[in-house]
This record gives sequence, structure tokens and C-alpha cells, in this order.
Amino acid sequence: MKRIIHLAAAAALALGSFSAQAVDLTAAIGQSGDSTMVYRLGAQWDWDSSWWQSDVGRLTGYWDAGYTYWDGDETASNHSLSFSPVFVYEFAGDSVQPYIEAGIGVALFSSTEMEGNDLASSFQFEDRIGAGLRFSGQEIGIRALHYSNAGLKQPNDGVEAYTLHYRTRF
Repeated sequence: MKRIIHLAAAAALALGSFSAQAVDLTAAIGQSGDSTMVYRLGAQWDWDSSWWQSDVGRLTGYWDAGYTYWDGDETASNHSLSFSPVFVYEFAGDSVQPYIEAGIGVALFSSTEMEGNDLASSFQFEDRIGAGLRFSGQEIGIRALHYSNAGLKQPNDGVEAYTLHYRTRF
């Protein structure tokens, strides 16, 4: 129940800040590299721009704001907020468009200790790569996320998450 309250609060804050633009919501579930369960709720705003459009596909992107709950034991549980620009290459298709994505953003963690890893600071960079399918205003895909402080502070153990996500337009 505590997780649902945190996810709902994060979604309400995110939706309130960008209400002038159409927003998509994403729910994701997965595991970290050390088997901690990961639950993520995110909001996305498309850039409404595309480049290199051809018969094969097009390059586009979106802004992603997310809240993640890392469900582990006492030393592994954590919360993080993240914000990332994400580039997407969407392949051409009639009713289903396969895509690949990549992005680098920032994240803030509630604790610097997780899964025996020392993140050294609450501030982390978020690197992501993913793939999936878009159809009828929805999306399903897989994503790998890596968090580290890029060596700004030592130690820089970092942490990874691998998720399955569902995105829908509101």
C-alpha cells in the first residue's frame, strides 16, 4: 500500500507541472542487477519533432520524469526521482511501430546505500537503452537503466535495473 501512495503522489506532482501538454504515463516492473524488485511510474512528454524521416523510420524523442521504488531488505530499499531526455528511433509500420531508444539524464536517490553498493552521493546519472512496440497510442517494451555518479565522488559502485514497461496516452 505504501508503494501505491508514493507512486500516486509522484504522478500527481508530475502531471501538475506539465498539464498544458499531452502526457503519457508509464508503469514498469523489473529487477535490479542484484535481484531487488524495481517498481517505476513515469510521465512522458513527446518533443513533437522528428528528424531523418524516411521510408525506414524516423528519429524523435520525449522527456521522461519518473519515480522508482527499489524494494529490497532494509539496506536495499530506496526511492529515486529521475528526469531524462530520451531519443527514439521509430521504425515505419502501419499499425505497429517497433522502436529503439537511448537517453542520459539525472536522478536523485533517497539513500546512497543499496544492495551492498555505495553510490557515494544521492545525485546520479541515469543511462538507458530500450526497445519495444508502439500501437494504438500505447507501447510495451523492455529497458535497461544504469545509475552512477560518473566518478564525481568515490566510491562509484552504481546500480542497474532491467524492466518491462507499459505506456499509454492520456
